[in-house]
Amino acid sequence: MASLNIKDPEVHRMAHELATRRHTTATGAVRDALREALQREQRSREGMVERLRQIGRRSAARPEPFLTDDDLYDEHGLPR
Repeated sequence: MASLNIKDPEVHRMAHELATRRHTTATGAVRDALREALQREQRSREGMVERLRQIGRRSAARPEPFLTDDDLYDEHGLPR
């Protein structure tokens, strides 16, 4: 198993503070904090995927294009 050597005193302080508040070890506090962060990240990604799917469903359900080529381009094919 690989070890993790953290040299930042602030990280050590926060790990020990969290460990004290949660009545666990610094390793346990870091493990739990990382697990929680990974779970939040996963939920955030899943939420984004669902929001994009909803946009796709709404767009596909439109009966006709919002703007037609005639709305966007003149008789010479140039943008209006």
